[in-house]
Amino acid sequence: MSVGKPAWRLIVALSLGMASASALAEAQAAPDCKLRSLSGDQALSLNSLQGQVVYVDFWASWCPPCLKSFPFMNDLQQRYRDQGLTVVAVNLDENLSDAQAFVEKQPAAFPVWVDQDQSCAQAFKVKAMPSTYLIDASGVIRHVHAGFRLDEAETLQAQVELLLTGSVDAR
Repeated sequence: MSVGKPAWRLIVALSLGMASASALAEAQAAPDCKLRSLSGDQALSLNSLQGQVVYVDFWASWCPPCLKSFPFMNDLQQRYRDQGLTVVAVNLDENLSDAQAFVEKQPAAFPVWVDQDQSCAQAFKVKAMPSTYLIDASGVIRHVHAGFRLDEAETLQAQVELLLTGSVDAR
């Protein structure tokens, strides 16, 4: 059954409890999600990334700001991976073919993971597309950001840089 984008958003909102729940707060331990790669041949546990700064981005193919965020995340991954940054892009599309078509048009310099049953999104209490969670090397969420605008990229980059230097207050 194919669901249109507006109806799909309502279904996702209701299934994630967005009407009554807010996103996970800063200074909480990040949930340990189990994800699989878009190609289906790899698995990831978020806890396996402890020791690294992790930029977790929940996105969907129908999200216009997500299209703008991919070049930014590509730049972050290339610029800071050797300093300990890992970008984790988590797709929430119902149909994987939509996500695959998106990535073909907007290639990713980082692995794209799938949360098809939305259990990871539920654990993070995602409330917008895209939703970004900056997690420090000890596995604690230090910044939560809903949406993406190019004029916010500099702030996000500065927060990543502070976390990479070990600063807890990445504001």
